[in-house]
Amino acid sequence: MPDPADLPQLLTMDQLAERLGMTRRHVRRLVAERRVPFLRVGRFIRFDPTEVTAWLNSHRVAGSRIV
Repeated sequence: MPDPADLPQLLTMDQLAERLGMTRRHVRRLVAERRVPFLRVGRFIRFDPTEVTAWLNSHRVAGSRIV
């Protein structure tokens, strides 16, 4: 049996929306379109912060330098 301390602290939809600075409705749309990594635990949607961070980094756009 895994040690509970080893389990990731999953985020709720409201917590993710607050951390990303967007509305809960927008997070729900991202989930519906399967554009953000999520876990379904029964009927609940949860987010692994590590996976969300990797997802954000994969969508990072490099800025241009103005000379």
